[in-house]
Amino acid sequence: MAGLAAAFGSGAMTNSTPEFSQYTRCFLITGSNTTEAHPLVASHVLKAKERGAKVVVIDPREVQIGRLADLYLRPRPGTDVAWLNGLMYVIVTEELADQEFIEKRTEGFEEMWRVVQQYPPERVEEITGIPADDLRAAARMYAQNKPAAILYAMGITQHTTGVDNVKSIANLAMLTGNLGIPGGGVNPLRGQNNVQGACDMGGLPNVYPAYQPVTSPEAKAKFEAAWGVEGLSDRIGLTVVEMVNAAGEGRLRGLFVMGENPMLSDPDIQHARECLERLEFLVVQDIFLTETAQLAHVVLPGASFAEKDGTFTATDRRIQRVRKAVEPPGQAKADWEILCELAKRLTQHAIRNTQWDYPSPAEIMSEIARVAPSYGGVTYERLDREGSLQWPVPSVDHPGTPYLHKEKFTRGLGRFHAIEFQEAAELPDEEYPFILTTGRMMFQFHTGTMTRRSPKLEQEAPEPYVEMNPEDAARIGLDGTRRVRVVSRRGAIEVAVRLTERIRPGVVFIPFHYAEAAANVLTHAALDPVAKIPEYKVCAVRVEPVGEK
Repeated sequence: MAGLAAAFGSGAMTNSTPEFSQYTRCFLITGSNTTEAHPLVASHVLKAKERGAKVVVIDPREVQIGRLADLYLRPRPGTDVAWLNGLMYVIVTEELADQEFIEKRTEGFEEMWRVVQQYPPERVEEITGIPADDLRAAARMYAQNKPAAILYAMGITQHTTGVDNVKSIANLAMLTGNLGIPGGGVNPLRGQNNVQGACDMGGLPNVYPAYQPVTSPEAKAKFEAAWGVEGLSDRIGLTVVEMVNAAGEGRLRGLFVMGENPMLSDPDIQHARECLERLEFLVVQDIFLTETAQLAHVVLPGASFAEKDGTFTATDRRIQRVRKAVEPPGQAKADWEILCELAKRLTQHAIRNTQWDYPSPAEIMSEIARVAPSYGGVTYERLDREGSLQWPVPSVDHPGTPYLHKEKFTRGLGRFHAIEFQEAAELPDEEYPFILTTGRMMFQFHTGTMTRRSPKLEQEAPEPYVEMNPEDAARIGLDGTRRVRVVSRRGAIEVAVRLTERIRPGVVFIPFHYAEAAANVLTHAALDPVAKIPEYKVCAVRVEPVGEK
């Protein structure tokens, strides 16, 4: 979000998923295991491919969609800025850029070009391992097949250079004029089904709903008036990893965790545990007793998606109704009901003057429409009648917005950024010679809170593993029949080993879903300086055989 907001003025997916199957002529997919992690999005990509669209996949691991691609490139992890600059070098030098778009709708091109011209394909090959001719072929395929869509996920963002990576992707799209048109754009794929909605509602430390900054006096005054309170804070808060660190340092005494499982999803889990155990008061609100809930002083039982009414906002800004199918079990309640009941019991003056007696989620949506301009025309009646709406929907007679930036960017002119390549925070050495990258797989979801309680899914993927290239395995005496110990500077886990050409030599891959051998025991908490996202995708490890064959 930070990278896209700096380039375009807004930090959301620019286009609609259905556009891909109808309009897109080329896909550049990077840092996304699309068919396994976003299968509905992938279905539109595959439909487009059936009608002749090109697919370029650039990823250190040959994810499933890479096998279906017209062109697959395999860079060294953590080198995304270099190959993105290389693509732009080819596009400019071969006169494939959209000069009219650049001149009319952007600023900062010259500064960007002064950096990009230092990244010819031969230098990019030295940095990334991508053959220079393959890089040229990818640049031509993307630039010559318009509209072209870029799809990316956490393989791009979960780096200490995550914001730089996203700004570089924005540069590439603007360079070719692939914005403000159906089937093009820059399209981040969210990691869970309502991440977009949570962000839209202010689930970030620096904004109110609809991305209105907490540092803005106007926004502060607006929400004080809307909520009947005084003295709302204008200070930016902490992100997840910063909260955990603050707990460890004694600066944070209490924490309320809702629908999140940092004891599996946070980097350097042992450090996270030590920090959470120092809290004076930890509350977890969830549908199951997660690894984090087991540390809590109080657990509040939430309702699952099928047990409550509300809305989810999908990765393409699509707002959709969720309808209760069954009653919550036992004492479980919908999240909004729990939060309102808690608020009524708080004694602070600002809270006491606020109305918390919502009859139903429909009234909450009415309040959202009043305070969040991009949701201004959204009502349950419209959603029931029309099926879904894509924000911005500024008024009740507005049809919604399938794609953004049609005539101008949210910030006016799109801004190019000059981005130099920087190495990851931790690189291999003699003691830890491999790069570890982490990710997801088809049969488990996120921290396994739900999927590992599904017998059918657990049957398909019951145990953790590490993927390793056969060349590396032979060098350390593995034949794929022994378990291994994977060790980083932060901890060690034992897992089965899978030998596969999907992963490049020098790199190993571990899915992060498994509590009994959690990949995030190994990862470290180095953060992007702007977005404060951890570098889950690159850290140094060694691999050792364990036991007998």
